Amino acid sequence: MGSAEKHALTQAVKAYAHRLGFALAGVARPNPPAHLDVFADWLQNGRHGTMDYLANERAIERRRDPRQILPEVQSILVLAVPYHPPGPLPKRAADLQFGAAAAYAWGADYHEVLPERLQALVSFLEAQVGESIPNRYYTDTGPILERELAQSAGLGWIGKNTCLINPTRGSYFFLAEIFLGIELEFDPAMTADHCGSCTRCISACPTGCILPNRTLDATRCIAYLTIEQKGAIPIDLRLQIGQWVFGCDVCQQVCPWNLRFARSPGDPAFAGSTSAQKPDLIKTLALSAETFNRQYKNSPIRRAKRRGLLRNAAVVLGNQAKDTRDERAAEALCVALHDSEPLVRGHAAWALAQVGGPAARQALQQAAESELDEWVRTEIQTALTGVQ
Repeated sequence: MGSAEKHALTQAVKAYAHRLGFALAGVARPNPPAHLDVFADWLQNGRHGTMDYLANERAIERRRDPRQILPEVQSILVLAVPYHPPGPLPKRAADLQFGAAAAYAWGADYHEVLPERLQALVSFLEAQVGESIPNRYYTDTGPILERELAQSAGLGWIGKNTCLINPTRGSYFFLAEIFLGIELEFDPAMTADHCGSCTRCISACPTGCILPNRTLDATRCIAYLTIEQKGAIPIDLRLQIGQWVFGCDVCQQVCPWNLRFARSPGDPAFAGSTSAQKPDLIKTLALSAETFNRQYKNSPIRRAKRRGLLRNAAVVLGNQAKDTRDERAAEALCVALHDSEPLVRGHAAWALAQVGGPAARQALQQAAESELDEWVRTEIQTALTGVQ
């Protein structure tokens, strides 16, 4: 294929990607990632927490060389589709009954939406060249360093908050990649760092999880704690969870590049509803397994599972109603104190101590007499020592 043909084909596939809703498209060389050592050190220091799949030796080998993923790979098409920006940080919750969910989770699950579009792009390319093309595509599922690939394709730079930031669109994007057994025209990598001396994301992070080398300590990240963490949220981090029932947007909400540029609507598939943006904590605590599965069937929130979401809702309700003696909160948490899941019962106990008051103390005392799970009993006893 000559350079003119390669240029025309690349421009055609990018144009088609834009028609499919991808706001950004670039082509990276299939080279080993330049910063794999940073990722290896991150794993070595245990910053990945319980996400053991990231430390799998086969996955590490595949991250090291794109040809381990697709031997025929000649170029990697990197794409970004925007989701709706959440706006600036609220000063405080308007209603104690409602929490917050990360903006990416407001609508449909991108894992279900984007593969169909990626396949459409492959089919388009194959139609253009008149033959099948070896390919493999991912969106947040493959053993690759997505943001580094996106930077190599010229889509943006990796900010201090670890997000990929585009200089005209901000950082509210889903990333996707197509490994292709055909050579397209490569884009120049983004080498400029436009974060400069700004440290707003680092200062604003509620748990101080952002590290100096553009990585973060996942074990302290609210997104990790409310989604990936399957057990108890450490007691010393529960207050810092604040209003976040699922995920966290703080480090993006304070970023000047988002405040300036990320104001246009995202892809309609990810718009969601007000109830998705601001989960009703009391209704969430009352979800049965069947209702949870039905309500979040096509939502990223299902990743937390029912016990994780109710755990989060209990913590947030305790934070929202702290020192208010809110009767609605106390009543909902008293019911959750007898949930079928120990994880929910234990965090409801902690939250009741935050709400405080005679009703909370009485409920904790009664639960202490009947609770059989050792960890929950410890949580209840700890809560009793702190309830006022």
